[in-house]
Amino acid sequence: MDTVLLNPNIAYLFLVSGVLLTFFALVTPGTGFLEVGAFFVMALAGYAIYNLPIHLWALILLGVSVIPFVMAIRSTTKRGLYLSSSIVGVVIGSAYLFRGEGLAPAVNIFLVIIVSLLMGGFLWFVIIKTLEALEARPSHDLDALTGRIGEAKTEIHDEGSAQIAGELWTARSENLILAGSRVRVTKRNGFILTVEEIEE
Repeated sequence: MDTVLLNPNIAYLFLVSGVLLTFFALVTPGTGFLEVGAFFVMALAGYAIYNLPIHLWALILLGVSVIPFVMAIRSTTKRGLYLSSSIVGVVIGSAYLFRGEGLAPAVNIFLVIIVSLLMGGFLWFVIIKTLEALEARPSHDLDALTGRIGEAKTEIHDEGSAQIAGELWTARSENLILAGSRVRVTKRNGFILTVEEIEE
C-alpha cells in the first residue's frame, strides 16, 4: 500500500482531488459530504507529503492559493482575477510539490499538463457558475403571487397544496377548502401561501 501512496503521480492525483473538494466545500458549505471527502483525500495526500521529498515553496504556494480563492467567493468585481490567481497557484504548487531530479517535478509531465488543463477549466467553470447561481435573485417576483388565482390540489386548512402561477405551493387557509376548488392568494409568508376559496 505504501508503494502506491508514495508514488508521486498517485500522491499528485490525491492532492489535486483534495484541493478540488476543499474548494467546492468552501463554495457550498454545510453539506458535510464534501468536507468529509476533502479531509479523507487530503489525509492521504498529507501522508505522501510527509514521506516524500517536497519543495517547501510549492507547499507554501498551495496554502497561499486559498487566499485569492476566498476573495473570489466574496468579491463580485474582481472575481475572475482572484479565481485565476488561485488556479495558477494550485496548478504550479501541486505540479512542483514533489521534488524530482533537478528542476523537473517528480510527477509525470504529461499527467501534470492533462490534469492542470482539466482542473483549471473545471474549477473556473463550476466555481463561477455555482457562485452565480447562489447569488442569483429569483426569476419571478414572489410578492406578485398575492391576488393570483389557482386551484387547490389537496384539501387545504392547516396545510395543503395549491397550483398557483404554474407551480405547486404549500398553502394554508382559515377555512377548509376541498381539493379541486378555485382559490385566491391573500398573502405570502416565505414559500407558504395563505389562500381563500373563490365562490363560484
